[in-house]
Amino acid sequence: MMEVPRVGHSVSSPTSPCEDMIKNLSLDAIQLCERDGNKSLDSGIAEMEELPVPQNIKISNITCDSFKICWDTDSRSKERITHYFIDLNKKENKNANKFKHKDVPTKLVAKAVPLPMTVRGHWFLSPRTEYTVAVQTASKQGDGDYAVSEWSEIIEFCTADYSTVHLTQLLEKAEVIAGRMLRFSVFYRNQHKEYFDHAREAQNNKMLPSVKDNSGSHGSPISGKLEGIFFSCNTEFNTGKPPQDSPYGRYRFQLPAEELFSPKTNLYFADFYCMYTAYHYVILVIAPKGSSGDEFCKQRLPALDLTNNRFMTCLEDEDGRLVFHHAQDLILEVIYTDPVDLSLGTVAEISGHQLMSLSTVNAKKDPSCKTCNISVGR
Repeated sequence: MMEVPRVGHSVSSPTSPCEDMIKNLSLDAIQLCERDGNKSLDSGIAEMEELPVPQNIKISNITCDSFKICWDTDSRSKERITHYFIDLNKKENKNANKFKHKDVPTKLVAKAVPLPMTVRGHWFLSPRTEYTVAVQTASKQGDGDYAVSEWSEIIEFCTADYSTVHLTQLLEKAEVIAGRMLRFSVFYRNQHKEYFDHAREAQNNKMLPSVKDNSGSHGSPISGKLEGIFFSCNTEFNTGKPPQDSPYGRYRFQLPAEELFSPKTNLYFADFYCMYTAYHYVILVIAPKGSSGDEFCKQRLPALDLTNNRFMTCLEDEDGRLVFHHAQDLILEVIYTDPVDLSLGTVAEISGHQLMSLSTVNAKKDPSCKTCNISVGR
């Protein structure tokens, strides 16, 4: 149970089941304050050297929106300790814009419970983010004030990526707006002419996988880690063909869909996001079965049934030919995890415009969108 001195309102937080010996830190209230060095500046809180300073702080069981914390303390003063003050801050980015609003530190006030305890809260913990944490022990006085110890040493840790549980929540939200399925027959990739010239001359006529950028959800487990090649498959509903405009370059490599997507591949859901616009994007990963990309995805992403999902399907017709469909109301970004030989398709210049404003390269997700966000950070 958490409490904050002289704060009238409270904010509840869900708790999760854990071992009997481990207590969850239920965040009934949060106080925002600044601290200077090792001294507390809170009004109504007095320093008291006799209270033990937490030693040997350990952080464990880190997720995208929670962690467990424990420390060593002097057992002789244990009866006097009624509360713990936990000072949690995002680690300062030395390259950040100095004029940007500074993140306000968060102090959590927890009733003293057996350690370790779980700190959970998506409104102050974000995925894939570096934090610092320090702890005080405190004793609540009869007049409502607190006597506190010195601050402990400062410990650093980094929160984790979305788990498959969180990605499944994103998947379910994406299914709601996917719309009807439209038929398609080709995958395509737009780039500048120099990109394809380099593939021919320096890469043995192959497009090679590269590490995915940081576009999409901040907690995505593939950003900066998974290697692949981006393709599109969306078609214009009135023509059934790929659009002639592109934000990525005037030259398009196009190949039959069955060259990348077939029963020999696995399909995974990776992300759902938007960029402050009405358009929503879903990232899918196609990985040849048994490939290194497939093994990476198996451990981190929800797998999709190739023949029955709301985003992109591959089915055999009565003649044994593969038939492909994509969701109408989502822009699909498809990552293929292996090299692709240019001889499998054709490269030609498109007739439309290069719409740079639609590029998703390193695009940041809109954290306020209720359609594509879940309650575990952004």
